[in-house]
Amino acid sequence: MTLASKTAVITGSTSGIGLAIARALAREGANVMLNGFGRPEDIETERGGIEREFGVRALHSAADMTRPDQIAGMIAEAQAAFGSVDILINNAGVQFVSPVEDFPLEKWDQIIAINLSAAFHAIRAAVPGMKSRGWGRIISTASAHSKVASPFKSAYVTAKHGIDGLTKTVALELATHGVTVNCISPGYVWTPLVENQIPETMKARGLTREQVINDVLLQAQPTKQFVTPEEVAAFVVFLCSDAAKQITGANLSMDGGWTAG
Repeated sequence: MTLASKTAVITGSTSGIGLAIARALAREGANVMLNGFGRPEDIETERGGIEREFGVRALHSAADMTRPDQIAGMIAEAQAAFGSVDILINNAGVQFVSPVEDFPLEKWDQIIAINLSAAFHAIRAAVPGMKSRGWGRIISTASAHSKVASPFKSAYVTAKHGIDGLTKTVALELATHGVTVNCISPGYVWTPLVENQIPETMKARGLTREQVINDVLLQAQPTKQFVTPEEVAAFVVFLCSDAAKQITGANLSMDGGWTAG
């Protein structure tokens, strides 16, 4: 399969899952628009590395996913630079944990904006071009929490359930236009964000590193293994292929069996 001549916009792609997806799509020949925050020199290292390694063009947008105007501007910038946006990956996300009665209002607003509303704004901006060309792939990073809940994550669980509904709705609207719309729902993915939580959890709960990994992070995943960013990226590449053209409106679990019960 080749995605040469295609362009992908991947939100939240300066590290972790999003960066793995960007690299996987570039490996297949797609030009990519990275998005996200970080040290400028680190972002430039990744952007330039993608161009050199895969022979594609790579740009970076610092668009703020809480700002609808900046999200639309990012899509417009990619269309102007590359001629089209063929693949949209809604991956940006944040998390905050608190009992609902104490949940800070600003954290609720931020999580809903970045994890849910940003996907709507990006889809809204990208769809006209996809419809006009008769081809497109829209894939959102959901979560096992789009299917089941955990306590103290009211905003995150709400946003991820919303991604499920948004995916299904847009899939139906675009079903006859050659555009597929799906979401992938991983369990715990081994990223720096997760790894950095381990020492704090060890200290707070008086546990060893192994206990935190097996009894806290992987407690709900029957395989007792983390999903890797590269595995999520490979799934994205498959969903962009012609072999997956009849997969649309799906919420696809990738959680080591978490939601099987």
